[in-house]
Amino acid sequence: MKREFTGKHAAAIIVSGFAIIIAVNLFMATLAVRGFGGVIVENSYVASQEFNDWLDAAEEQKALGWSVEMTRSENGHLLIDTTSVPDGVIVFAVARRPLGQPESKSLGFIEATPGNHVSLEPLDSGRWIVRLKVASPDGETWSIEEHLP
Repeated sequence: MKREFTGKHAAAIIVSGFAIIIAVNLFMATLAVRGFGGVIVENSYVASQEFNDWLDAAEEQKALGWSVEMTRSENGHLLIDTTSVPDGVIVFAVARRPLGQPESKSLGFIEATPGNHVSLEPLDSGRWIVRLKVASPDGETWSIEEHLP
């Protein structure tokens, strides 16, 4: 027995096709929003004028020869491991959420062992952008911004 192709069949095919298209669009939009970490600069024109200053500052910082490795412990505290950094440095940081959440925290650090610093308070789980500054007693500063997953 052959069934006749009716308007109901055509409507079902059209609705199914659009449902698939809408589902794929929603999936792609979700991936795009979750993958966007936020605004990099507020004004690209002003940023382009300051670019050479940023390069000069980066070269000065590189000439210091300092390096820092930032990790998060299991309990959420930030662990800072410094290399070639003079004794008596002060480490501080500002952590902010990348997008959609206005949460921001200022973090102080204590020197656990020479060259290793631990944040005084833990960071909540989730993604953070951490702007870290290391200042030596003689006034030299070194900074870095890293994304913590």
